[in-house]
Amino acid sequence: MIDAIKKTLLAGVGAAVITKEKVESALGDFVQQGKVTAAEARVMADKIAEDGKREFETLSHELNEKFRERFASDAAQTKARLDALEARLAALERAAAPALAAPASAPASPSA
Repeated sequence: MIDAIKKTLLAGVGAAVITKEKVESALGDFVQQGKVTAAEARVMADKIAEDGKREFETLSHELNEKFRERFASDAAQTKARLDALEARLAALERAAAPALAAPASAPASPSA
């Protein structure tokens, strides 16, 4: 499961790199066509990069929270199961205690 998550995150990072390259290419085309100045293109590229970074951090934080919630739930269920097993073991030990505490009676030897 962890490997699948890592691959998904790495794919997201790869997509971000490709997107950055495409944005830079598109902005370069706009500059060449005279639609924007080089300074405006830099400002746009910085804004797009900052927005992408902010969104990545938000998604990363949300993913971490989901993991914490999921594993906390699993930990609570595991603790409940462990507590139930310990209670059953204690009950079995109490039930078996009298049989274990009684000395084994030796068989009567026939008198000769």
